[in-house]
Amino acid sequence: MPKYDEKKQVVAVALVTALCLLGDSMLYIVLPLYWQEAGLNSLFEVGILLSANRLVRIPLGPLIGKWYERSGVRTGLVIAVALALVTTAGYALHGFWIWLVMRCLWGIAWTFLRLGAYSLIIAVSQEQNRGQLMGLYNGLYRLGSLGGMVAGALLVASIGLQYTSLLFAGLVLPALILIFACIRPQSCTEGRELLGRMEAKTSLWSKEGVLVTLLTGLLIAMVYQGVFASTLSRLIELRQPLTTIGGIVVGAAVMASILQGARWGWEPWAAPWFGRLSDTYGRKRMLVATMLIAAILFGMIYAPVSFGWLMVVLLGIQWTATVLTTLTDTWAADVAARQANSTAMMTHYSVVTDVGAAIGPLLAFWLDESFGLGLLYLGVALVMLLLALMWLRIRESRTPAVRMDNAS
Repeated sequence: MPKYDEKKQVVAVALVTALCLLGDSMLYIVLPLYWQEAGLNSLFEVGILLSANRLVRIPLGPLIGKWYERSGVRTGLVIAVALALVTTAGYALHGFWIWLVMRCLWGIAWTFLRLGAYSLIIAVSQEQNRGQLMGLYNGLYRLGSLGGMVAGALLVASIGLQYTSLLFAGLVLPALILIFACIRPQSCTEGRELLGRMEAKTSLWSKEGVLVTLLTGLLIAMVYQGVFASTLSRLIELRQPLTTIGGIVVGAAVMASILQGARWGWEPWAAPWFGRLSDTYGRKRMLVATMLIAAILFGMIYAPVSFGWLMVVLLGIQWTATVLTTLTDTWAADVAARQANSTAMMTHYSVVTDVGAAIGPLLAFWLDESFGLGLLYLGVALVMLLLALMWLRIRESRTPAVRMDNAS
């Protein structure tokens, strides 16, 4: 019988997520360039397709969360892999409506993946190691984003979108081996009953820290996944449209890709390291300090500095994204582990982060057109400062969470 230790299971679910992400991540680079090869009629259709999966996740998140309350993690991950396989292969087809169905199915797959991963991490961790395990998951699954964007761009340019999609679909299949070989096939009912005996089932919303945690998750997703990610290339283009790197002239889009890729490159080791620091020294002080640093960095974006220093500032913002994403995910898992129904808490957290990521670009472009990017980023800096001040008033509990060996 295989040994289902904590780290092995977390690494497995992270790699499963990474393999499933290959096709989705590829689209964000290649679809705006090769949309005609996909049978699309305009860039407007590209925008709809790239946002459809997030919009689907918002109403379906609670339903899939309810499903996880009654079923095991392993089953949910198998469903996610099957959907990821279908959607990635489906990108080889032509036509907007076919692609729209594929993107909606991918939204369902991602919700199964994320809620399954959250449930597993809560199940196999304690507060003393939850930050490290959450960071390990966040860092490793980003390799799928990095591989999808870099390898996808190169492969589509060489062999075309159709064959690249089929190749990436084939790479999803090993995820099934990881699930059955590394993730424990036991029902999570026993662990939920244990928590239920320790804590009365009062309303989730009456619990201390729940609303603050959800608000923080929403704003962090809105700032980093929404506002910053959607305006980064425009910000660079307005400051310096063309840049010379090693004698090669590159545009703003390439520079933005390099900055995004840098984060995905360092997260496999940086995210677990920051998570381990939070396990040792406490999450609250790291959250507050990082939010204050982020407020300063966002406020410096339009400072009169050289383009080189602007790149340093933007890389610093990417570092704060790694830290804050890891810590807020872990804090949410800490709060969930102290609830009678941890799945409900993580479902709410997943939904609000999806909402934040979805409204971020809309808010960013509206404020950009109305007031300009300068005031937009000053507003972001103010949001981060207010978040830090709010967290100064939060009491951190360092009592050990109940260990639940219930991943399935």
